[in-house]
Amino acid sequence: MTQALLALRARLDRFGVVLSGLCLIHCLAGLFLVGVLGLGGGVLLDPSIHRIGLILALVVGASTIGLGALRHGHLLPLAVGGTGLALMLGAVLVGHGSAEAVLTIMGVLMVASAHVINMRRGC
Repeated sequence: MTQALLALRARLDRFGVVLSGLCLIHCLAGLFLVGVLGLGGGVLLDPSIHRIGLILALVVGASTIGLGALRHGHLLPLAVGGTGLALMLGAVLVGHGSAEAVLTIMGVLMVASAHVINMRRGC
């Protein structure tokens, strides 16, 4: 891989970590604002936000973690990221509630971890 492609993959890995963090903040803020204060349910709990987030996570994850695994040969980022994405898909499928929150939080933490592992293995 050329240096330009490696740099792009590294930037996308960092973007994946940021995207996972934003998803986590969205989930926790949604639980707090809707559950505790009763505010923002229409916007924060809109199912399309979760579907779009999952699609973004799949695209960024496949392009960075998948290509990273092909380049450096380590399968741990791929296994951790794939499991995280599966948990996020499960969260979209179960609908709103505590199961969705738990699956989403576990999933985004795993995907973010996979991006970090991928960045460290790709050096």
